[in-house]
Amino acid sequence: MNLIPYLLILIAYLLGSISSAIIFCKLAGLPDPRESGSHNAGATNVLRIGGKSAALGVLLFDILKGTLPVAMGIYFALTPSQLGFVALAVCLGHIFPIFFQFRGGKGVATAFGAMAPLSFIVAGGAICTWLLVFLISGYSSLSAVLTALLVPFYIWWFEPQFTFPVALVCCLLVYRHHDNIQRLWRGQEDKVWDKLKKKKA
Repeated sequence: MNLIPYLLILIAYLLGSISSAIIFCKLAGLPDPRESGSHNAGATNVLRIGGKSAALGVLLFDILKGTLPVAMGIYFALTPSQLGFVALAVCLGHIFPIFFQFRGGKGVATAFGAMAPLSFIVAGGAICTWLLVFLISGYSSLSAVLTALLVPFYIWWFEPQFTFPVALVCCLLVYRHHDNIQRLWRGQEDKVWDKLKKKKA
């Protein structure tokens, strides 16, 4: 019995459970991101509460922790479905971290990091989609949701063997943004730069 896939899934979840937003904010003397701003332990919220350097650190760490276990899975020649479960595990760890009372972030950067080794073309398409929607709308949440809805089509076109696991990860991302979707529908969601202006004021 090959235990490597199960071991990598466990490692992925534990690695995902290292909440860089909480750690970086503590090191930078910033409030707990779960109790401030949008109450989300992610890079965008860390930026909102005033930590530009910390936000960059969070973004890079979250991407890297998504990439590492999937890259290890590719090295050990895991099947597409096994790689998908590794990617899903690291995202679940980020969203429900065992080290931080299961209160984590929404998993966008980590999911991007997990999908990047599967297809650099799809990763590039995801970045372009996110940036385009964000520059037009100013809503980080809308950018994440629309990107998550489109990425399964990108992966189906370029790397169809990963369609199902990537679609699972994207469904998880959309689910984590259900509060943002409701606020967007009601016109109550704030644009990122509006919040930054309020912070400076």
